[in-house]
Amino acid sequence: MARKAAVIAVCGHEAAYGRALEGRLGPDVDVVPNGRALFRAAAARLRRGERVVVVPMTLGREPGLVADTARTLRAVPDAGRGAVLLAEPFGTAQHLVAWLRAAAGRVPTDSALLVAAPSGDPFEDAELHRVAALVRRYGRHELVEVAFDGGDPDPAGGVRRCALLGAERVALLSASFAAVDPGGAGPVPVADAGPLVPDPALRRVLDERVADAHRRRDEHGDDGITTGLAAADHHGHAHTHPPGDGHGHSHGHDHGPAHGHPHEHGPGTGHRHHHHPSAAGADLGIRSIA
Repeated sequence: MARKAAVIAVCGHEAAYGRALEGRLGPDVDVVPNGRALFRAAAARLRRGERVVVVPMTLGREPGLVADTARTLRAVPDAGRGAVLLAEPFGTAQHLVAWLRAAAGRVPTDSALLVAAPSGDPFEDAELHRVAALVRRYGRHELVEVAFDGGDPDPAGGVRRCALLGAERVALLSASFAAVDPGGAGPVPVADAGPLVPDPALRRVLDERVADAHRRRDEHGDDGITTGLAAADHHGHAHTHPPGDGHGHSHGHDHGPAHGHPHEHGPGTGHRHHHHPSAAGADLGIRSIA
C-alpha cells in the first residue's frame, strides 16, 4: 500500500517566512520557514511513515529559496529513495506578471498602480522593477510604480511618488503572499486591490505542484532535490507553465534520467530547461484562477 504523502510549504520573505500563509493552505499542509523548521517538519513526517512533498513558496523573486530548501532536504535522514520530493516553485516571475495583470484588470484605469513586495537582495528588488515594467507594458494603466516593505521607497513613499507624478488615486497591488500596508493617510486616496492569489487558487496551484512532483518521480525517478541545488544559478527552476495551460511538444533534453521524448503536459504541468519569455500571453492560463 502506498504511503500517505504529506505536503510542506516552505517559505521565505515573499511569504513573511510563513506568517502570510498561515491558515490559507488547508489544515493538512505544514507551513514553515526554511532551515531548522523545515528539517524538523520533514523528519517528523518521515518518522510517521509518510512521504513528503516540499513546495517552495516563491513567486519568482526568491530563487535562492529553492536551492536552500534542496540543501536542507538533502540533510534530512532517510530522505532518499523518493521518500522526500522537492516540487517546482509555487510560481515564477512569468506567473507573477500574469497574476498582477489580472489584479490590475480589476482597478479603474485612472488609478496609479503601486506594485509592492517585501524587500530582498538587490537582484530580487531589480526583478520587481522588471515585473512592474511588464505589467505596465501589457496593461491599461499609464502609471505603475514600485515600493518595498522594508526597502526604499517604502509603500508610503511609493504613494507620495505617485501623487507627485500626478496620480489622483492609487491602487496597491501586492506582489507577494502578504498584504501591503500603505503606512497611514497619504496625499491621495489609496485602495487595496486584494490578495495576489485568492485562497482557493492558492490551494489549487499547490495541488498542481504536488501532483507534478509525484509524476516526475514516477515517470523519471527524479526527486527534484539534485536539480533544486542548482536553482539559484539559473534564477530558480527554469520554467513552469501557468496553471491550467496544457500543451504538447517535444524535447531533446533530459527530464531526470537521461532521455529525451515527446510528451503532453496536462493542465498546470511544469517542466524545466527552456523558457517562454513572452509576458503578453502569460495570464491566459492564470486569469481564470486569480
